[in-house]
Amino acid sequence: MGTAKQEDTKSLLKHTASLADHANEQNFENQLQYLTFLMQDEEYGVDILNVQEIRGWGNVSPIPNAPAYVSGVINLRGAIVPVIDLRILFELSDSNYDENTVVIVLKVTTERVNRIMGIVVDSVSDVFTLSPTDKQPPPSVNQSVSREFIEGLTEVKGKMVILLDSERLLYLENNL
Repeated sequence: MGTAKQEDTKSLLKHTASLADHANEQNFENQLQYLTFLMQDEEYGVDILNVQEIRGWGNVSPIPNAPAYVSGVINLRGAIVPVIDLRILFELSDSNYDENTVVIVLKVTTERVNRIMGIVVDSVSDVFTLSPTDKQPPPSVNQSVSREFIEGLTEVKGKMVILLDSERLLYLENNL
């Protein structure tokens, strides 16, 4: 009878471990990862699933009569990709491009949007994971142009991170 009890205990432990694994898988499935970057000492984030690549600043060709926030275009393996300077789009002060300046190439494919676009940022910061409940809605202080691109806010390591909506940013390309 001792063996039967041991088998029952092993079976219960396996079942409990299976439930724990399933719960961890579900928790992992609900997790969101964001690539964070800096602009004027403020931290912003974009969904890492929308990041195609990160490139150093350079070889951007200007476009005549483009909006001020369009830095130009880059050739990305044969595809012409517009590059948007978020500092200008968000009406932040001008910045100097330096060795830390990068272009984050975003790609979004949805029913509404199928676009590739680069965004110029001061530097890439980190990748972090959060659950959907960690995201807070943006405050309704002012209906500025930059607020329409904000998906939410979250706190990471004691700092506020502004989460950007990549789909809305890329939808901006229709205006180019």
